[in-house]
Amino acid sequence: MSRKNGPHRELADAIGFKPHYLEHRSRLQDRLLKGGAENLPDYEILEILLAASNPRGDTKPLAKALIDHFGGLAAVLSAQPEALQEVKVEIDGKRRGLGVAGVAMLKAVRDAALRLSESQLRQSDVIGSWDKLIDYCKANIAHGTVEEFHLLFLNRKNELIKHERQQRGTIDHTPVYPREVVKRALELDASALILVHNHPSGDPTPSKADIAVTREIINAAKPLGVTVHDHLIIGRGRHTSLRDLGLL
Repeated sequence: MSRKNGPHRELADAIGFKPHYLEHRSRLQDRLLKGGAENLPDYEILEILLAASNPRGDTKPLAKALIDHFGGLAAVLSAQPEALQEVKVEIDGKRRGLGVAGVAMLKAVRDAALRLSESQLRQSDVIGSWDKLIDYCKANIAHGTVEEFHLLFLNRKNELIKHERQQRGTIDHTPVYPREVVKRALELDASALILVHNHPSGDPTPSKADIAVTREIINAAKPLGVTVHDHLIIGRGRHTSLRDLGLL
């Protein structure tokens, strides 16, 4: 039997025709459950995710188009809703893309992953879980299109109290106010801070302004008993620690 598309779909459903992509999706799901996600490329994981909001449609073409457009699964999940909806593919003779349900599903997946990662940090010594911290920071802001300045507030056991975005700026600048940083640390009864911001260019090399504002925050926080453990700069797949560079 030939593949049924477009106006013939209702007839195909009525006579029990099963589109080829449903069998393909079933095989993908089986591979995921038996072998784990590491055995699937980005576009196949995205196929499975998109099927949640489009269970009767062929999600492979759109999944591939999204991966090609944004450069990877992480970038797709981090993309703005408007940008996601701009990507279209031709299916059944029509230009199709993500609807509101599909975009909401991708945003929910990303937020769920971040909450899981954050909960793991809350249950451990952040300084002793440095790799997890770096992964968490990268997942949060590595793919941002503008600079964001984030604060991780820690207690005396170096456990995460709270993670907040303090400022959102432009493509190459974020305003940072040391007094506001320290004020917020005192409000949360934090003993220590980790400063984090991203470089949308992908290059995590610290600028003179990055170094200067870090020292200003350290000087404002130290007399009040608040320690700045580090300032992390997150790029695309790379990061820089000002402490490792000897700049703290």
